[in-house]
Amino acid sequence: MVLFGLDAGEVTDDFTRRIIVTVLVAAVTSAATFFFTWWWARRRALKQWASKEFLDRIIVSINIFADGYLKIRTVLERSLDEVFLNRVAVQKVLAAAKATSVDKPVMPVPREDRWFLLNFVLNAVAEHFVAGHIKQDAGQPVTTVKYALFLTCELVGDERIRKVRAMLVRADLLADFPYKDSVPKLENPWHEDRIRTLRHAAELYAKEPDNFLVLEVCL
Repeated sequence: MVLFGLDAGEVTDDFTRRIIVTVLVAAVTSAATFFFTWWWARRRALKQWASKEFLDRIIVSINIFADGYLKIRTVLERSLDEVFLNRVAVQKVLAAAKATSVDKPVMPVPREDRWFLLNFVLNAVAEHFVAGHIKQDAGQPVTTVKYALFLTCELVGDERIRKVRAMLVRADLLADFPYKDSVPKLENPWHEDRIRTLRHAAELYAKEPDNFLVLEVCL
């Protein structure tokens, strides 16, 4: 059979060649994309390790003073994108994180952005404590604790590791910080950096309380 001046064999061969070329191009493109992504991720990881800056994730921790100790416990760890849900918000957090210092570890977030950024974190944290509020709504006895929530980027330890953190500490302790001139017993030596962070936060809590959100937890 002749089709547009070509017999059926020529049409089939041309169609087959087109398919093969398309498959090869797709395969090469996919492989190139995979290896570039792998290379870029490894390059970024090595850069983070060399600089000791891990700014693509956020760790939310609770600071507990009990039995004469400071006890630091992780509530959650997620990527910035999972918590802040908006690229502009993520960029603002990164900019504020990079502007912190050893003496000023609380993020210097512009006043107009403070509530919005903290509210992203509060929503993520609140998921972990919803059971207590259901008990309260059902009229069951609960214990209520108010925590101050704030954003920091501490430089921790001798290597000055920098991480984006959101911290919870009882609001009454932050309002009247018990270790202004002393240090409690520490579970790890580098937790002394956290005491310095909490001292700075306590000073800021008195001057600029809009750097903090208060989270009521029912247990």
